[in-house]
Amino acid sequence: MGIWRRKRENELEAEVRSHLKMAAQDHAEKGEAAEEAQRTARREFGNVGLVKETARDAWGWRWPSEFSEDVRYAARVLRKNIGFTAVAVLTLALGIGANTALFSVVNGVLLNPLPYPQPEQLVTIHESKPNFDSGSISFPNFRDWRKDNTTFSMMAVMRSFSFTLTGLGESENLQAEFISTDLLPMLGVKPLAGRLFVEGEDDFDRSPIALISAGFWNRKFGAAQDALGKGITLDGRSYTIVGVVPASFQLRLGFFQPCDVYVPMGQWSNPFLRKRDAGLGIHGIGRLKPGVTIEQARADMSRLTEHLAEAYPDANKGVGATLFAMKDSMIGSVRPLLLTLLSAVGFVLLIACVNVANLMMVRCNGRAREFAVRAALGAGPGRIVRQLLTESMLLALAGGGLGFLLAVWGTQVTLQRLASQLPRAGEIGVDWRVFAFAAAIATCCGILFGLAPALRVSRPDLREALKEGGRGLAGTKQRSREILVVAEMAMALVLLIAAGLMIRSLSALWQVNPGFDPRGVLTFAVSLPPAMRDSPPEAIRAALRSVEDKIASTPGVKGASLSWGAVPLSSDDEDLFWMEGQPKPQATHDMNWAIAYVVQEDYLKLMGIPVLRGRFFTAQDNERAAHVVVVDDVFAKKYFGDQDPIGKRIVLAIKGGVAEIVGIVGHVNQWGLDSDDKQMLRAELYFPYMQLPDDAMRLSANGTGAMVRFDGDGQATASAIRAGLKAMNGDQVMFNVQTMEEIIADSLAARRMSMIVLGVFAVLAVGLASMGIYGVTSYLVGQRTREIGIRMALGARPRNVLADVLGQGARMVGIGVAIGLAGAFGLTRLMASQLFGISATDPLTFAGVAALLAVVALAACYLPARRAMRVDPIVALRYE
Repeated sequence: MGIWRRKRENELEAEVRSHLKMAAQDHAEKGEAAEEAQRTARREFGNVGLVKETARDAWGWRWPSEFSEDVRYAARVLRKNIGFTAVAVLTLALGIGANTALFSVVNGVLLNPLPYPQPEQLVTIHESKPNFDSGSISFPNFRDWRKDNTTFSMMAVMRSFSFTLTGLGESENLQAEFISTDLLPMLGVKPLAGRLFVEGEDDFDRSPIALISAGFWNRKFGAAQDALGKGITLDGRSYTIVGVVPASFQLRLGFFQPCDVYVPMGQWSNPFLRKRDAGLGIHGIGRLKPGVTIEQARADMSRLTEHLAEAYPDANKGVGATLFAMKDSMIGSVRPLLLTLLSAVGFVLLIACVNVANLMMVRCNGRAREFAVRAALGAGPGRIVRQLLTESMLLALAGGGLGFLLAVWGTQVTLQRLASQLPRAGEIGVDWRVFAFAAAIATCCGILFGLAPALRVSRPDLREALKEGGRGLAGTKQRSREILVVAEMAMALVLLIAAGLMIRSLSALWQVNPGFDPRGVLTFAVSLPPAMRDSPPEAIRAALRSVEDKIASTPGVKGASLSWGAVPLSSDDEDLFWMEGQPKPQATHDMNWAIAYVVQEDYLKLMGIPVLRGRFFTAQDNERAAHVVVVDDVFAKKYFGDQDPIGKRIVLAIKGGVAEIVGIVGHVNQWGLDSDDKQMLRAELYFPYMQLPDDAMRLSANGTGAMVRFDGDGQATASAIRAGLKAMNGDQVMFNVQTMEEIIADSLAARRMSMIVLGVFAVLAVGLASMGIYGVTSYLVGQRTREIGIRMALGARPRNVLADVLGQGARMVGIGVAIGLAGAFGLTRLMASQLFGISATDPLTFAGVAALLAVVALAACYLPARRAMRVDPIVALRYE
């Protein structure tokens, strides 16, 4: 067998030499010396290794030995062309890495199932009310729902809270959850130590018990087993520890935060908890019975709410139930954002593949003689395609490996900077799905950018290829490269326009007047000493005045106000009312509704909210004075039209009593800077803090808000206030410190994230597209060296050559920009819901971005164009 193979190789080598002789004759016909032609032909074609490789082609392909030979040969070829290999691998790594990093986020947030047993059975439950589709649930209504429903195997509610912990070192604020007994078993939680709550322990007036988190157990008790059965003092009341919740348990909903302590719902000492018309921020989760659909559960809940509306018309008229799949509730509005970004990063990958395909076509054109010799020696089209695909797959795998490493790094950076803005951030990581995704797109990329060039050179014209003399193949191959560049430019323009729209949208949001001055404003919460919790309301009011005075006297503080509930863009409170003189509405459904700010007299001044008419509160508007309110201009226009509301009186359903309107102030964008744009204008009213009812005043001892205007550094001011409050009483705790500027930044975080990511993708796309047009223009200049030399020898000026080359590049750029504008006009409409203040087809953005991309692309053409205008005619003609 070995003798026969060597004989066949010798025969094929002789055949190659005959082709070399023919090539030499062709060179001689062009006027070259025969010896020089022979040397040129032998230098270019006389590689015996190539002959032997091609000889093997003629005998067919045998796995695995010949596959390994293909790989080794491809590796040698790529190693000899290290510049091409490095550019191709880096280009692919950027595209694959960006796609893989974003897929890791999409996988963790959207694709992974929830980490609970049978997660498809879990739904979130809310009350629907006239003002809210997904409002909070009254605890009495929940108890009836749990008892009478027929579609849920379990139903539970929860409410975030905070306690002041004393007796275990320095007093501190703990994040807590009031929960019903079914919540943790429903979610598959097993206690790390002790037990969970059992049925009935969430009823009213039961002995106070608590579950603690594993982190709190380690931090305060050193994970000792004897912590079970011990008491912890929360808000001055002793709770017996009955179990430890494992650290792995996390329920990431907008209304549920990681916490230290879990307490049965019935232990909440809120007097409104027993009222059927009070929601109090309570929301629910249910587990559907096997085989029950969410539509059936909605019908069942509709039946229950209609029954309760008949039984309790004053509280439940117009009240329904809203159900969502739990995963949809956790993901919220981030789904369309992530899908938009995933589509955008797909464009980056396509541009990278097009770029590498262009490079491969240029390289294959330069190897036309090699493929012609292989074909002459018996290699079929499939063999040539296989060899080129092997090379492209090696490039793709190298790019995929480097891209995967970039994706690991990119995912870590994303989590460090954006974890607080992403639901399920703890579940984002690089797992086997992400690795499989990277491998899959690397394989697809290898086939995508390798197949087209391979097919083009798989059937070469032998005589023409050997006669070409270094100019390569032209015609359709040149047009193919130009088409690829046009595609790159079009996709890059779409991404650049999307990023431009997000930048302009965010800029417009930053220019919105929120209705107040956020600069130099600090917000936080203060809990009074636990000993004050059961004090008379008069004592609590006196203590709060002392706290406010202490805060106001802190160095650097220019003004201070207590605040109950509503903090602009962060949290809100509400009140129901009707006009004095009108009959009381028979149900809450028929009452008017407004956002309510409960504040002190300095609030308006420190927030910079203008008084339009009348006055704001004074120190005389206290608990002994007649009740007053101040309304905003939206309230005045909505409820009084052209009448003067000052002096009119309204009846407040929650705050209690009749209140006189004494002033009109400017409107505040309570629900976001874009709330006016979304037709979410809501009436607002202001109520004096000291006129709160006694029951509400007792609740404020557990934690009341405060706002200050400060000079200098916010952190230093917060530290000084905290030290002053501690000096008053060591059990007073200050927590949840934020500046208003931070709150505004948080409200724009999702848009900022999409702007940053789209911007990064757009920069990558433009860079890759510029590389593509630079590479094609450089190649075309090289191919036209003889032509340019002749033109310059005949008198063409350098500027004419420059204009010609730039014109060729401008033609590709112009076509790409035109196609990109048409594509962007349709695609950007999909992101209209994420924009503010501008249209999805904003002409200024489209025109500006198109001009920017055209300038960048033409700059990429300029360098090879300058090289063309410096061609020496003598050298060019001698070379040819």
